[in-house]
Amino acid sequence: MGVFARLSDLLKSNINDLIDRAEDPEKMVKQIIADMQKELTKATQNYGKAKASERLAETKYKDAMSVSSDWENKAKAALARGEQDLAKQALSRKVKADEDVVNYKQMYESISTQTDAIGDQVELLKSKLEEAKSRQAMLIARAQMADTKRQLAAAQGGFDASSAFDKLNRMEEKVQQKEAEADAFAEISGTQQDDLQQTFQQIENEAKVDQELQRLIAEMNGNAAPEEITPETAPLEGSDTNEG
Repeated sequence: MGVFARLSDLLKSNINDLIDRAEDPEKMVKQIIADMQKELTKATQNYGKAKASERLAETKYKDAMSVSSDWENKAKAALARGEQDLAKQALSRKVKADEDVVNYKQMYESISTQTDAIGDQVELLKSKLEEAKSRQAMLIARAQMADTKRQLAAAQGGFDASSAFDKLNRMEEKVQQKEAEADAFAEISGTQQDDLQQTFQQIENEAKVDQELQRLIAEMNGNAAPEEITPETAPLEGSDTNEG
C-alpha cells in the first residue's frame, strides 16, 4: 500500500475499522508517519535535484540569449562599417544562438514545471505529515480507549453476576449462622456462670443463717458462750428448762 493510500486511511480512519482489520492502530499510525517522513525526505532530495537542473537550464537559456544578442550587436557594428559579408557571418551565428535560445527555453520551462510539481508535492507531504502528527495522539488515545472498552465488555460477558451474588448470599448465610452460634454459646456460658454464682451465694447465706441461729441459742441459754448447738438440741420455745 502506497504512503498516500495509507495516509488516506489514517486521515479518514474510523478507529474501530482499524481494529476490525486486526491492525494495531498505534503501530499503524507510527508506521504511516515514519513512511511519510521517508517519502518527504526523498521528495525533498528530488526537489533539490530538480531545482539544480532548473537553475542549470535557466543559465543555459540566459547564456543563449546573451550570445544571440552579442552576435546581433556585432552584425550591427559590421553593417555600420559597411562590411555586409561580415555582418552576415555574425547573423549566421545569431541564428544558431537563437535556436539554442528556443531549445533551452523549452527545456527550462519543462524542468521548471516539473520542479514546481515536485515542490507542491513536498509542501503537500509536509502539510499531511503535520496533520498526521497532530492526530497521532488523539488516534492512539481513541484506540487505547476502544481496547479498554472491548476488554471490559469481554470481561463482563464472561462474568455471571447472578452466580456471584448467589455465592455471596450463601456466604452471608454461613456468617450469620456462625454469629448465631457464637451468641448462643455466649448466652449459655453466661447462664452457667450465673447458676454457679447463685449456688455459692446460697451457701454463704445459709452460713450466715446458721451463725445467727447459734447467737440466738446462746442468748436464750443465759448469754452463755455459744456452743455447738444444733437445731435438734436447742430448747423448744415455752418449755421449762429447770427440772423438779
